[in-house]
Amino acid sequence: MARAPVPLAAVDTGQWRALAQRAIEPNGYYLPAWELAVSATARGRTDASALSAFDGTSARLIGLMPVVSLWRALKIPLPALVSAHPYGTLCSPLLDRDAPLEAAARLLQQAREAGAHALVLTDVALDGAAMASLNQVLKRDGLKPRILSSYIRASLDATQDGDTLLREALGAKKLKELRRQRHRLEEHGPVVFEIARSSDQIGRALETFLQLEASGWKGKRGTALVQHPGDATFIRRAVPALAETAQCEIVTLRAGATPIAAGIVLRHQDRAFFFKLGIDERFAKYSPGVQLTLDLTRHLCADPAVASADSTANADHPMINPIWRGRLAIGDVLIPLRRHDPVVALIHGALVGLNAAHEAARGVVRRLRK
Repeated sequence: MARAPVPLAAVDTGQWRALAQRAIEPNGYYLPAWELAVSATARGRTDASALSAFDGTSARLIGLMPVVSLWRALKIPLPALVSAHPYGTLCSPLLDRDAPLEAAARLLQQAREAGAHALVLTDVALDGAAMASLNQVLKRDGLKPRILSSYIRASLDATQDGDTLLREALGAKKLKELRRQRHRLEEHGPVVFEIARSSDQIGRALETFLQLEASGWKGKRGTALVQHPGDATFIRRAVPALAETAQCEIVTLRAGATPIAAGIVLRHQDRAFFFKLGIDERFAKYSPGVQLTLDLTRHLCADPAVASADSTANADHPMINPIWRGRLAIGDVLIPLRRHDPVVALIHGALVGLNAAHEAARGVVRRLRK
């Protein structure tokens, strides 16, 4: 039996954690400790609801899709639900690998019963297992999804030897230059790569990361996490909670006693997610972000529990793209919930128009910055 959407905080966290372990596709940003913290306080992302699918006994959670209304997400007054953005660029829903088609079908049915005419999935892995399951159910029902926008981002095949991968990606000349920079960096003290995992380590490492992030260009633009009370509360709640289940670590690069770069990495099943990077821009000539990413690459490749890593970065990211040469197709998808529904055409037109307006605005911003 389908159930109406409920507040995300009302979902049984034990059931949610169990579903995450069985999910057909990893998504570190839809782990309960992360998404509940986001929905509780994060700026502009609070109070999400959940489409939840249960098996035939109504006892086992087999699917979960955090959502908000189209009006709440984009100020469009049309009957659609949008995947709740979890402060990380991946919104692929959690589907039970033992019943992915049943889970997908029940989530779509619940959205219909909630009065939605469409689902808008933002930042989903277009070639991922969750989207494949949804596509199979939609095809069976005579429904056709529409890709609203898409881009390619960097990923890492962590099954390879780290040094071999870096040599093939960057080439001998670039690696030699990076080694030269690292030797120069050692003039400020021994260069050490640290990994914080335990509860006592993770809190200190997080504060170091937050200070680094706020000290750079994000701080100047007012987008650093620590600059907004709701965001600071979310990250300080989520990171320690995930560290308790070995699903989060913070990596830091130090020159002597000085932290020069730090990054937050989530883990779900056999995949890592590179959430954010902060650097001390006083050391910019030594490429601290790249140096940290080289060590992180070796670290992930040496870990047999990690098969791949998602950069969760923008398209054509100038730092990560040359290093992580794998690629993931990410996109926004409009899913109609009824056949021959004229309301879906209205929703599609509104979204296309909004995307065009946003792209025009981004073009203006880029020209102003130049």
